[in-house]
Amino acid sequence: MARVRHPAGAGNPEIAPRADRGVLESRRGDDGGEESPALRPRTMDEYIGQGALKRKLRVFVDAAKQRGEPLDHVLLHGPPGLGKTTMAQILAAEMGVRMHVTSGPAIEHKGILAGHLTALESGDVLFIDEIHRLTPAVEESMYSAMEDGRIDLPVGEGARARTMPFALAPFTLVGATTRTALLGAPLRERFQIVEGLEFYADDELAAIVRRTASILGFPASEAGALEIGRRSRGTPRIANRLTRRVRDFAQVRGRAGIELEDASYALQELGVDAEGLDAIDRRILTAIIDAFEGGPVGIEALAATLSEPRDTLEDVYEPFLLQRGFLIRTPRGRQATAKAMVAIGRDNPAGSTGGGRAPPSQGQLPL
Repeated sequence: MARVRHPAGAGNPEIAPRADRGVLESRRGDDGGEESPALRPRTMDEYIGQGALKRKLRVFVDAAKQRGEPLDHVLLHGPPGLGKTTMAQILAAEMGVRMHVTSGPAIEHKGILAGHLTALESGDVLFIDEIHRLTPAVEESMYSAMEDGRIDLPVGEGARARTMPFALAPFTLVGATTRTALLGAPLRERFQIVEGLEFYADDELAAIVRRTASILGFPASEAGALEIGRRSRGTPRIANRLTRRVRDFAQVRGRAGIELEDASYALQELGVDAEGLDAIDRRILTAIIDAFEGGPVGIEALAATLSEPRDTLEDVYEPFLLQRGFLIRTPRGRQATAKAMVAIGRDNPAGSTGGGRAPPSQGQLPL
């Protein structure tokens, strides 16, 4: 089985026109949003937070380099904005190889996948964002690529069509997903390293804010950085975005840096409250408490009420609300907690543990 070094699918019109789509060293965010390259840490030492994950990945990288082998295939999972793309770039940099970037929805068929795979040099990293959105046919093609270093492609047409194996250079697949459960079990089990990223602590986010503010040339005080970090939903991407906007407010007010007063004023103007809740968070909690009497309510009913996609609620907003104790998930659906009722200014019925329903009076049967 010969190693093919010419562009994938030469002479095959299904493959050749799109062989290099997404094969580039990119600085795109985990959800496809652009972020300034200067704000991204480039080494493990610059990467703030995720201490346990960094310690493990350092060991895996060092071991692979000592053996002279590519890093084992890696699956990174967690809510959007926690640094999955950044970590993938750091892994490639630590291994001293190139990183090629694409996403699950962009790999529409096996021909596009073959273009990415045959463009890889020995040891290169192929990063697939939203890997859970690969089509079943493409996902099945990944099995042999990950395990056997080959991909089988059809050659010819009609009765003379046959399948030919194409040998691949040794490579590392790094997949990123916000929804591990949507990955097919056979694909998930082919990743030798599976690690999750956790929400960040307030002090870690404050350190990120100070670093970002310094890079932007508009330093933040300890108190100002902590105030921004505290309201950043445990997410570095949001901390970076809020730092930029707070800088704008402070700059227009004639400040030389970001102080606590500047952060508090700007965040209030931006609609981010002291708990880190934004307008959509408050809409979610208000709908559960007012329209559904505190819950429980199914995600489909909630999405229809808010006119928001179910995936957006589940992937973007719900993890933070669950992690901070504003929601709980029950077998019957989502239920607001007493903390949520306080956050949106509702009185909490005595004895209520989360929902908006008052407890049944003596002798009254619950509905």
